[in-house]
Amino acid sequence: MTSPALTVTHLTRLFNVSAPWLNRVVERRPKAFLRAVDDISFTVPAGGCLSLVGESGCGKSTVARLVTGLYEPSTGQLRFANGKDGKPLAAQMIFQDPYASLNPRWRVFDIIAEPLRELKLRDTEAEIAVRVGELLTTVGLAPRDGRKFPHEFSGGQRQRISIARALATEPEFLVCDEPTSALDVSVQAQILNLMRRLQDEMGLTYLFISHDMSVVRHMSDQIAVMYLGRIVEQAATEVLFAGPKHPYTQLLLDTIPNVAEPRRDRVPQSGEVPSPMAPPSGCTFHPRCPQADARCSAERPEMQAYSDGSRVACHRVAEAMAALAVPSVGEHRLSA
Repeated sequence: MTSPALTVTHLTRLFNVSAPWLNRVVERRPKAFLRAVDDISFTVPAGGCLSLVGESGCGKSTVARLVTGLYEPSTGQLRFANGKDGKPLAAQMIFQDPYASLNPRWRVFDIIAEPLRELKLRDTEAEIAVRVGELLTTVGLAPRDGRKFPHEFSGGQRQRISIARALATEPEFLVCDEPTSALDVSVQAQILNLMRRLQDEMGLTYLFISHDMSVVRHMSDQIAVMYLGRIVEQAATEVLFAGPKHPYTQLLLDTIPNVAEPRRDRVPQSGEVPSPMAPPSGCTFHPRCPQADARCSAERPEMQAYSDGSRVACHRVAEAMAALAVPSVGEHRLSA
């Protein structure tokens, strides 16, 4: 087993979304808190890729910002392993929107050179210039592109610049917050292939955030499925795609287009995603789950580990797996 580069334990993040003090006094309303991330635990294997997937608003991007230190946890712990230099790893982030994440007033050279200067990773401007040229070449651009401004590039090229800037710090851990969602499909494939190549060449570890199951299948070793701030299922990529256990995971996989069966029958899922301000009791997916019963609405399911390496938080799955593990009465009589 590969040792974990990152261990997350019981991580929770609350946001104060209360009305202004005077409004609350006049209307006699208490403070309101949004539980964006709700007691999640996972590990990211060194040199591997764990993907967090789920619908918009499930807390994926909040986890990314917690891991990179942009947010502080309300409770819980994030623990990075030591890197090649013996110091704890530091996560660098590739943001979702390449149009907003680059300073439009800076030339590309200065955008990439900034972390080199701030962290004093090179001693002279000549060394910085050489390193910026190397980074641009690594991501498929030319050193002369450093003289241009971000608006002179396409979306895919801007995301390559963002990757070069992240690599400038010589990281071992990258957090990728939907890095291809703002790009055309053909450009997405180029960026994903670039990221896979860089991972192989540099031994990078990825925490990959996405809502696109096709993308995460291409990138991931492990997938963790989030719903309303909680992880409901985690498994190795091929295990999850071969046999998703949680009803929500089954719903996500059912949304992937199937070339072999483009007109296959699919049962429409009832209900809408509940408000994270007032999540349902028990299992938060139970209002939309076709398998839900009274226990699901009353009792929060705990994460259970299974023999195939998967972890699932679902009462019905736990009951089904327990039934399979215990021989029936007829089987006892036969063996006797």
